[in-house]
Amino acid sequence: MARERILVVDDEPNIRTLLQAQLEADEYHVTLAASGEEALSRAAAQVPDLAIVDLTMPGMDGMMLIERLVDMYPTLPILMLTAHGSIENAVRAIKKGAADFLVKPFETTDLLTRIEKASEVQRLKSEVTRWRTFVQERYQFDHIITGSERMRQILQQVAQIAVSEATVCLYGESGTGKELIAKALHLASRRSKGPFIAINCGAIPEGLLENELFGHVKGAYTGAETAKRGLLQQAEGGTLFLDEVSELPLALQVKFLRVLQEREFYAVGAEQPTKSDIRLVAATNQDLSKAVASGKFREDLYYRLHVIPVFLPPLRERREDIPLLAHHFLRRYSQMLEKETHGFIPAAMQQLLDYGWPGNVRELANVVERAVVLTPNAMITPELLLLEGKPPPSVHLVTPPLPPAIRTTEEVALPHVEQKTIAQAREELERAYLVQVLTATKGTIARAAKLAGIKRSSFYSLLHRYAIDPTLFKVSCN
Repeated sequence: MARERILVVDDEPNIRTLLQAQLEADEYHVTLAASGEEALSRAAAQVPDLAIVDLTMPGMDGMMLIERLVDMYPTLPILMLTAHGSIENAVRAIKKGAADFLVKPFETTDLLTRIEKASEVQRLKSEVTRWRTFVQERYQFDHIITGSERMRQILQQVAQIAVSEATVCLYGESGTGKELIAKALHLASRRSKGPFIAINCGAIPEGLLENELFGHVKGAYTGAETAKRGLLQQAEGGTLFLDEVSELPLALQVKFLRVLQEREFYAVGAEQPTKSDIRLVAATNQDLSKAVASGKFREDLYYRLHVIPVFLPPLRERREDIPLLAHHFLRRYSQMLEKETHGFIPAAMQQLLDYGWPGNVRELANVVERAVVLTPNAMITPELLLLEGKPPPSVHLVTPPLPPAIRTTEEVALPHVEQKTIAQAREELERAYLVQVLTATKGTIARAAKLAGIKRSSFYSLLHRYAIDPTLFKVSCN
């Protein structure tokens, strides 16, 4: 396993040479800088695992450099190096963010011991933070609202793969929440303190996409007066999320393959490669295997991305989530618009449950937002969901109709019909009914059982059978 990358900053050439020899003999990777300004440039180009900084340097001194490095990388361990071993300087260095203090002249064993100690402290801090985040995301996923057993299984899968460094490819229709899952995966990973950088490959023109991803060096082309850090560098130490990866042009697929294979890339106009330390999460609403067969996607890149595939179901295949999500969006937009909107009348909720949702969760959010904007009452009624771009009755305008918001199931052509047994169909209907009853009663078991016409114990048995948590409905309807 490769040792850590150490940035050594000292204005004395002899000290730099000595430190480089001592550290490389212990198999550390060493980057040298003769000034604070050069050190910041080196740190921006490649994130160090630890820095050794001289206190007294012309221009930017060690104390100022520590502040700048801590601003760039808050968790970076830093050793202050000085020929003046006063307690005052040691305290100042620690307050600025240094992990330890080393006095010249120093023994090699002392130097290596302090480096190992600082690195170990940082590793322990990162591990504690990672596990705290992991537990939170694994068992709560507060920002992902679902009552669907299928989605819960997917979230458990995401929590399991988050602790690895494997590349993940998320498959799902537009609006199913692929970026939300990617963020959950990042937050539950060892890289949670690093950046999460997202880019939609289909939203940026091909001529600009390379520059956005890889950046450029000064003078790379006319007008490039300064160097630009691309998204790969911005994601250093964290996660890069490539949405709609199927839209990545073939020329850039070749360059991105190098990133995954060699862990390095060339900025536009650069003669030397830049090392890359990222975790890649890709997403697509296309079948990448078909794109490979048609020659639109490289087979070698496909296998690099398809290490761990995760398939997100469309909203129509997890209808028990519709009431939870609808109430969540209702609360969000009611707060944003400062309106007292309390819920949906049963007929309106039934319309939501019957619709096919080709736009998935994103479409549901838009429909609820529009209903909250237009409702004159405290409850959402069906006619607010059935708007088809028609103006209010009092306004007589001839306008082209907008796409319909909600229609009945008979009017919606579902993309496909799954083959299922009568028992499976009966279970889905029974589960959907339980969700409707709990929604109507806001999770009150006694009222729900009475409405269903069964004993409370029998109702609890059904909830257990379908793994439905009634407290979700209490929360969602407040």
